[in-house]
Amino acid sequence: MCRVVDLQQAVLAKNDASAHTLRARLAARGIAAVNLLSSPGSGKTALLERELLLARERSIPVAALTADLATENDAARLARSGVPVKQVLTDGLCHLEAGMLAGHLEGWLPDDTRLLFVENVGNLVCPASYDLGETLRVVLASVTEGEDKPLKYPTAFGLAHLVVVTKTDIAEAVEFDEAAFRDHVEQVNPGVEVLLTSARRGQGIGELLDRALAAADGAPLHTPVMARRPDTSNPAHQHGHTHTHGADAMAPATRS
Repeated sequence: MCRVVDLQQAVLAKNDASAHTLRARLAARGIAAVNLLSSPGSGKTALLERELLLARERSIPVAALTADLATENDAARLARSGVPVKQVLTDGLCHLEAGMLAGHLEGWLPDDTRLLFVENVGNLVCPASYDLGETLRVVLASVTEGEDKPLKYPTAFGLAHLVVVTKTDIAEAVEFDEAAFRDHVEQVNPGVEVLLTSARRGQGIGELLDRALAAADGAPLHTPVMARRPDTSNPAHQHGHTHTHGADAMAPATRS
C-alpha cells in the first residue's frame, strides 16, 4: 500500500510542478485557462459552444481544447463557433495532466488568445486531483444528476472556484431541488458561487464567460476551504500530499 501511495504522491508532485510552469507561461502571455470538469452527459459541450459563440460575437479572442477517450465529436461541435478548437484523444486515460496539456498547446494556441477553455474528460474522479495550470476551475452538474452530486464527489466540487448547474429548462420535469443542491455545495465548498444555466433556452449564457474574463483581469477568486487543508478522504493526502490549488498557486493571470 505504501508503494502505491508513494507512486501517487510522485505523480501528483510531478504534475503540480508542470502546472506551476504552465501557469507561469500562460500568465506571461496574458492567457487565462479555464478548466471545465463534469460527469459525462452534463451538457458541458452545449454550454461551452454557446459561450464560445458569444465570445466571438464580442470579439474576445478565445480558444478551446477538448479531451475525450475517443472520437472528435465534441471538437466538431465546438468548431462551429468559429474559434480555434483542438481535440485531444487520451487513449483511455481518464483525465488530462498539465504536461500533456502543455504539449498540445505548443505551437497551436494563437498569440492573441485571452481565454483558453479546457473541456476535461467527462469524469469527476480522476480530473479533480490534477491541476492543469488553470486560472479558474469550474465544476458543472446537470439537474438530471441529483442534488447530492456534490456530496458524492466532494473533491471535485470542493476544489472548484465556480459551480455551474446545467439543463435548468428541464429542472421542473425532473423535480430538481435547487435549495438542496445549493446546501450540499455549501457543505463541501462554503461560499462558492453557483450559476444556473440552460444552453437550450439561454438562461445564464454569458455568465461563465464574464467570470472567466474577470479572473483573467485579476479579480479575486473564491478560495475553497479544501485547497487550504489536506483531503483526508484521499490516501495520498494522509501521507503528506496536499493540493496546490490555493490562492497563491492559482492566482489569476493578468494582462499587460
